[in-house]
Amino acid sequence: MLDEFPFSSLSHLMYVDLSVNNLSGHIPLEISLLSNLTYLDLSINWFSGKIPPEIGYLMKLEVLHLFSNELIGSIPQEIGQLHLLSEVALYSNQLNGPIPSSLVNLSKLATLYVYNNSLSGSIPPEIGNMTNLEVLHMNSNNLTGPIPSTLGNLTKLRELYLFSNKLTGCIPLELGNLNLLSTLGLYNNSLTGSIPPTLGNLTKLTLLYLYDNKLSGHIPGEIGNLHTMLDLELSRNQLTGPIPSSLGHLTNLLYLFLRGNQLSGSIPASFGDLMNLTMLDLGGNQLSGTIPQTFSSSLKTVVLGQNQFEGTLPQSLVNCKNLEVLDFSNNKIEDKFPAWLGKLPNLKVLSLKSNHFKGLLDFPKVDHLFPKLHILDLSNNNFSDPLPANLIGKLQGMMNGQNVQGPQDKPLYGGQTLYGVNVTMVMKGREVQLVRILTIFTAIDLSLNSFQGNIPNVIGNLHSLMGLNLSHNNLESSIPSTLGNLTLLDWLDLSSNKLSGRVPRELGDLSFLGCFNLSENQLTGRIPQDKHLSTFTSDSFRGNLGLCGTPLQNTCPGDAQPTLSPPRSFFLEDSTREPHSGFDRKAVGLGYASGIVIGISIAYILYEIRRPKWLVAKVRSMERRAKLMKKPKRKAIRFHGG
Repeated sequence: MLDEFPFSSLSHLMYVDLSVNNLSGHIPLEISLLSNLTYLDLSINWFSGKIPPEIGYLMKLEVLHLFSNELIGSIPQEIGQLHLLSEVALYSNQLNGPIPSSLVNLSKLATLYVYNNSLSGSIPPEIGNMTNLEVLHMNSNNLTGPIPSTLGNLTKLRELYLFSNKLTGCIPLELGNLNLLSTLGLYNNSLTGSIPPTLGNLTKLTLLYLYDNKLSGHIPGEIGNLHTMLDLELSRNQLTGPIPSSLGHLTNLLYLFLRGNQLSGSIPASFGDLMNLTMLDLGGNQLSGTIPQTFSSSLKTVVLGQNQFEGTLPQSLVNCKNLEVLDFSNNKIEDKFPAWLGKLPNLKVLSLKSNHFKGLLDFPKVDHLFPKLHILDLSNNNFSDPLPANLIGKLQGMMNGQNVQGPQDKPLYGGQTLYGVNVTMVMKGREVQLVRILTIFTAIDLSLNSFQGNIPNVIGNLHSLMGLNLSHNNLESSIPSTLGNLTLLDWLDLSSNKLSGRVPRELGDLSFLGCFNLSENQLTGRIPQDKHLSTFTSDSFRGNLGLCGTPLQNTCPGDAQPTLSPPRSFFLEDSTREPHSGFDRKAVGLGYASGIVIGISIAYILYEIRRPKWLVAKVRSMERRAKLMKKPKRKAIRFHGG
């Protein structure tokens, strides 16, 4: 607390920095006695209550930092009296109410940070008169109404962040006047209309984030004029028409995200010129044609799922040695399994589900195929013949506890920028998004194919496997007892096959198993009652006429009368379906309860521009140990979201 601070005897004090301490209580009214103060920093403390209006008496103040406290109430109008202010940082508090109109009197103000509060009302059009503004961050509030066209008068502006509000209306054409702008973040609002072609005038723009709005129309070809662009994100809007070939002129581009629109046509051949591109996400559109043969060798992620691509996979991908994620799911690709992808040394996620792949999974008898693969989804294709034991035996990334998380483990993209790769999986009857892929997560889905023969014993060597789905095939013989070695398994679905023999007692050792389905097979004998198997209901075993014992109603020879079935397991979701007589495998919904749907989307947000509220408490203690730079200039750091 500052109650004992000798304000009255320090009237000549010019510089006060009490940031990154454990100070609490209210900001004292007596602070107004420091009439010669030019710099005041009380940031990263526990100050509560309102900002005292008496702060308006500090007429010589040039820098005001009150960020990362617990301040409430509105921003006092009196701050507008401090005509010498060049920097105001009030972010990460609990301030509410409108943005005070008096702020427009701060003609020397260059930096205004009011983000991550609960400010409401509209953005005052008069802000367009603050022509010395260079940095304006009003994101992560509850601001409503349109973006004022007067912001186009702020020709010194370098950073404009208005994202994560409730803004409506069109993006003003006048923003194209901001010739010095390097970053523009308008995402996560309700903006409508088209992307103004005048944005093509912003030749110094490096980051353009317009995702999660309601923008429509075509992507303007003028965007191709932004030759300094590093990161272009237009995902999850209502954009239509073709992808302009002019985007191939953005030769410095690192990240391109156009996911979740209604784009049509083919991928422009000019994309082969994007030689610095590391992440490409065009998923969830209406794109068609064949996949281009030329890709940047710098690519780490290629997401083309949920489109209408045809033809075969381009073998030039084998030259992309940095590839970690490949998603071609839900297309019309007709090809054999691309065994040549096994040569990619860093591939972690491969999803080819719901295409027209066919034939044998035939792999060369060489070492080091798919050495780091964590997730393999080949479901809902036309693969046939035996399960590929020679592939399964080479999946080193799923063996020997190598996926146990250690200090070195990061999301797929570490370093200064952290990207989250969203893997959507149907687990236990629910669609779950895994925000970031760490090395602890592994899964295999080979369901909805025509695999025959037995389940190879070698699958029991994948000790780090967390999900296994072999359902809806023609697998025969017995369930291998080696599955009991998969002690990290969370879901196991072997349903709708022709498996016979007894249920291995070793499956009871799978203590983490939450979803378990052996239904619609030809299993016989008593269901083991010890260990974890006794926790599952009859749904896990139905459709096996030769099985007996709890939880089924039919008793085994020599048993007493059947007991009532126990309540449904907390973990087991309803996965009932019609008997598989006349069953059309391709008609099974992709949300089948024991299926695994891997659809990868790249979503990112600016970490230090908008810290989620749950994260603030986690980070706050660390912030107090390390003083942030005196000028709270925030670098764009990504982690998932979105």
